[in-house]
Amino acid sequence: MDLQDVRAFIKVAELASFSRAGEQLGVSKSRVSLRVSALEGVLGSRLLSRSTRAVRLTGDGELFLTRARRLILEADELAALFQAPSTARGRLRVDLPLRTAHELVIPRLGEFLAAHPLLEVLVSSTDRRVDVVREGFDCVLRVGTLADSGLAVRRLGVVSMVNLVSPAYLAKYGTPRTLDDLSRHYLVHYAPTLGAGVPSFEYEDAGRYRQHAMRCLLTVNNAIAYTAACLAGLGIIQAPRYGAAQELAEGTLVEVLPNLSSEPMPMSILHPHGRAVPKRVRVFMTWLEQLLAPQLG
Repeated sequence: MDLQDVRAFIKVAELASFSRAGEQLGVSKSRVSLRVSALEGVLGSRLLSRSTRAVRLTGDGELFLTRARRLILEADELAALFQAPSTARGRLRVDLPLRTAHELVIPRLGEFLAAHPLLEVLVSSTDRRVDVVREGFDCVLRVGTLADSGLAVRRLGVVSMVNLVSPAYLAKYGTPRTLDDLSRHYLVHYAPTLGAGVPSFEYEDAGRYRQHAMRCLLTVNNAIAYTAACLAGLGIIQAPRYGAAQELAEGTLVEVLPNLSSEPMPMSILHPHGRAVPKRVRVFMTWLEQLLAPQLG
């Protein structure tokens, strides 16, 4: 049994597509199809049901997929034992939050690539929660509470939060100094899905975090638009302090209500590789952790 055939089958099963599996494996759709057919020939069983509209696992395919993942995991763990310490090579697919990618990671990425010249890094920068397995990412950086995804998690620390407004906003609406003052103010609402959630200001009260409903003129769904709205004087935002360091230093944004900050958000790296983390992924996660450490509590 050829392990490359097994890997091709797993990727098709996860993505339900020969074309997308080929894109992520770096081979043609026909090559993926040949590998899966070869595996089915060796096993003497049909693993996938193919049609013009969909690719689905058969009963035997579902049974084999569970064992196949375990087989590849064990093979990767065995290979890692004999891997030379300097060999980080290949293509690395990562997903990062927008501002973190643009302001912290990409400006320093040249240092990482200089240290690992055999690597090629594909960076997705979005505030959308990508599907790590289906979209073929090696690792993703997440800020905020994690859902139970079945992925391996490396927790980096927590991000302190700050309440921000622009000088133009203060000139128009005044400076809020108490929670009651917020009845005369506006919030920029952040919602990954537009129209979801209730605009509210989060604050700590006797060790618990509570929500204070506020008026809202604008809802946005990514961090860059969130900051831009605040700079434009459209309301108060509650954002990671590290992401606003430049604006605070320049005075284009101003901190308000420092004693009523929202709950610090955890920052984590997630990956789908289990214990057999490829060298290319390990070195990137270690570098990313060291790079972000000064921003975390």
